[in-house]
Amino acid sequence: MRTACAPDTVLGAGIQSALRAIASGVIGEPLTATTLFQVPGPESWHPGPEFLFSKGAGPLFDMGPYYVTTLVHAFGSADHVQATSSKSHDTRTIGSGPRAGTVFPVEVPTHHAALISFEGGQSSQSTFSFQQALPRAGFVEINGTEGTLVLPDPNTFEGDSTLYRFGQSEPETLTAEGSTWGRGTGVVDLARSIRNGVPERATGAIASHVLDVLLGISEAAETGETVKVTSSIQKPEPLTPDFDPAAATL
Repeated sequence: MRTACAPDTVLGAGIQSALRAIASGVIGEPLTATTLFQVPGPESWHPGPEFLFSKGAGPLFDMGPYYVTTLVHAFGSADHVQATSSKSHDTRTIGSGPRAGTVFPVEVPTHHAALISFEGGQSSQSTFSFQQALPRAGFVEINGTEGTLVLPDPNTFEGDSTLYRFGQSEPETLTAEGSTWGRGTGVVDLARSIRNGVPERATGAIASHVLDVLLGISEAAETGETVKVTSSIQKPEPLTPDFDPAAATL
């Protein structure tokens, strides 16, 4: 059985163009990454936010898949993780909709800071937070021996990248090329891959590995120990710019 899993935003023009640029050597050998997702929390605008603060959710499991999936596509398999976490409030209050003013319990940490080490020797510092008054989201930087690439928001299908090279005073914009078709791109890629007898890119194996990384971060923060990630994946090759999930292929 073959399975494709979300997030498939990683297959959009924004992230895929960045991955192609990295593969072409624009930053030299990729070494490190920094990702940030930090917001005050969704209770101010979501009319029913309790599930986002329940077991199995929080910023780590709600938004973490977008960022870690991007890192896995860039670096390959994670090897081990270290982390710390905190919870700013034991309760929160719904801020909009018919239940505005309702107080509900917070069951999980609302901030995780993680260090992810990859099998290839790369590392990432990643923050996932619902307790920051200064919102900063969609922040992914990948650094290499020759420069730094600022990627677009991994929760979208579009966006240009910005390249900073050592010795150059001004950055360079790398215009995204490819499809911004949207949700369902992974399903189309799966169907075409099955028909053509080639591996799909938003694989169930990658989703399972990303979940292992997130569970490892949660365990590492709870125990204070380094947690080994026991699964591994084969890093997909980037899509070509002419990939178009809306095009008829029969």
